[in-house]
Amino acid sequence: MDRVQIVHENFLRRVAGRDFPQSATSGEELDRETALSLYQSQVLSRALDLESRAMQKRGQGFYTIGSSGHEGMAALGYALRVDDIAFLHYRDAAFQIARAAKAGQGGMMRDMLLSFACSSDDPTSGGRHKVLGSRPLMIPPQTSTIASHLPKAVGAAHSITLARRNRPEHAILPRDGIAMCSFGDASLNHSTAQGAINAACWTAVQGVPLPLLFVCEDNGIGISTKTPTGWVKATMSARPGLKYFEADGLDIFAAVAAAQEAADWVRTHRKPAFLHLRTVRLYGHAGPDVVTSYLPKAEVEADEAHDPLLYSATGLVAQGMPPEDVLSVYTGMLDEVAQAAEEIAGAPYLRNAQEVMASLIPPKREVTPTNGPSPERRAEVFGSDMAQIDQPQPMSRLINWALHDLMLEHDHTLLMGEDVGRKGGNYGVTQKLHARFGPARVIDTLLDEQSILGLAIGLAHNGFIPIPEIQFLAYLHNAEDQLRGEAATLSFFSRGQWTNPMVIRISALGYQKGFGGHFHNDNSIAVLRDIPGVIIACPSTGDEAACMLRECHRLALEEQRVVVFLEPIALYPMRDLIETGDGAWMRTYPAPDRRIEMGTVGVHGDGTDLAIVTYGNGHYLSRQAQHDLAARGVKARVIDLRWLAPLPEAALIEAVGDRPVLIVDECRRTGGQAEALMALMAEHGIARFARLTAEDSFIATGRAYGATLPSREGIVAAADALLQR
Repeated sequence: MDRVQIVHENFLRRVAGRDFPQSATSGEELDRETALSLYQSQVLSRALDLESRAMQKRGQGFYTIGSSGHEGMAALGYALRVDDIAFLHYRDAAFQIARAAKAGQGGMMRDMLLSFACSSDDPTSGGRHKVLGSRPLMIPPQTSTIASHLPKAVGAAHSITLARRNRPEHAILPRDGIAMCSFGDASLNHSTAQGAINAACWTAVQGVPLPLLFVCEDNGIGISTKTPTGWVKATMSARPGLKYFEADGLDIFAAVAAAQEAADWVRTHRKPAFLHLRTVRLYGHAGPDVVTSYLPKAEVEADEAHDPLLYSATGLVAQGMPPEDVLSVYTGMLDEVAQAAEEIAGAPYLRNAQEVMASLIPPKREVTPTNGPSPERRAEVFGSDMAQIDQPQPMSRLINWALHDLMLEHDHTLLMGEDVGRKGGNYGVTQKLHARFGPARVIDTLLDEQSILGLAIGLAHNGFIPIPEIQFLAYLHNAEDQLRGEAATLSFFSRGQWTNPMVIRISALGYQKGFGGHFHNDNSIAVLRDIPGVIIACPSTGDEAACMLRECHRLALEEQRVVVFLEPIALYPMRDLIETGDGAWMRTYPAPDRRIEMGTVGVHGDGTDLAIVTYGNGHYLSRQAQHDLAARGVKARVIDLRWLAPLPEAALIEAVGDRPVLIVDECRRTGGQAEALMALMAEHGIARFARLTAEDSFIATGRAYGATLPSREGIVAAADALLQR
């Protein structure tokens, strides 16, 4: 028999017969009006679950992972303030419904049904996914999570602390607010969850305020894999820096008491806490899941006997509410939801790619203009560096000065990452910034890329412009889902109502001589190019790096974009181009108001024989090859892409003209930038083109560091071969 129907009939029969579960609460813990309101929120959540399955059978709905068994989360919706930001587990419909009731916001039933129907009228995602979320209710939308939202919850909590002294123009979280994130017991085991909890504890034991409440909804199973009995409590109750609370989430009266106690503790102490709620999972994991195929029937029935709605009914009856009235609320809600579902049957939906992609790029926002610091303040901060600012410098120094100017002009711009503070970064790119701007703006983090990016995402939720640093490109892969699954999707799944703008600096690419092998020399950016909406910038000279970094910051600040700024490690210290001592690769620092706009390319030379299209280290090598080709009578133009996503197509095609094209791509032959560039050339009717790429290989350490990469000599040979075709 259908388990959904069994649970439904059990509830009707047991309430009518006063066959209530044994409860530790008396019903006196909540006044009758509050208890009834919470019960109504729980029942609406249950009724929506039931209707989602009916909608799917009719071909009108597309998502049936429900909240049945987790209705106790209504307690958190009641206990927390409406302006406490909440990152929710996907089984937390009762939380959102209870929070809406607390806020006096109507229409939640219709809104959720529109979400089930993937209707373009859905106020949260506009039909792009069935998500919980609401801008007025301070609930950023989440898709199906594997606890990937926990790192940004840590960041959001830290942003509340930072904003108390340095409040951004676009801050949305109150000074005395807290952040909450909820998740299942199975997701707790994911490295992302463990990393976020560890980061919160690591922060708290150092005395840094972090008002964050973790809520683990423990139903004892993840799809079909059981959680060992006592595992959650054993692993979380004695963590340094983390206050542990627990309660029976089946009993709304007990759950409210525990939620209020935990939330009050976090708000008062400004420290993280962990609330462990016992729940059950009813109906299996999702619609097609046949739970009795992997669990004994007796276990399934035992969970069904602990239906949270039965516990709520127990308390209401103990308060004097007749059982028939309790049932009337339930059956009436089922009828009301069914009627509402009929009314939205013809709701509009997304019909084409343009409509689907309409929220992929965040909306621009109004930003109060700034005139920047006074000359005296700038001279004070730059200190002794001012004596050298008009002298040619390598790239690392010019990026450092650009960061100085950005932080001087924009008080809410923050740097964060491993070693960026006192050490000044692995290559000195962030040196002196910690001393000049302080630890609240230049944040030394723990060694965990997921936490670094999560910190940035959460800070951006509250109006800061974070510039996180990933020490080496290869270490991004440990945390790539924080970009793909969290940062880049937020605008898309929220119709642009939520954004997390940032500029991610990555020490990147290859050609480090004899150092570190494939972790410190990594020439694969395919994982970045595959993320819709993300901007990728890659400078190759110091002056252009400074100007492009300013444009990246503007794109984040004004256009709310997620930007990745790839800094070629091998070019950080580069001074010479053709001969030792020529100093031809050093540049002077551009004025603070100079930027290089996205969509432009760098053009070097007017040669008509050949166009070499490249970027990063490839630009440096191509300029050397350009010199060698000129000595042999071949006049080449070198085109530096600068912007790798989106590609500056119009500017590139114009710069190429009718020249044969050699693409020099320091990334791998498979998945590298050259693949897109060759397609672009073919689409624009350019008949003669070729590519020189790195081999499909990791990079070696020692003398063979460049063996698999394009070289100066290789570019010359490839140019000759192309011209002889």
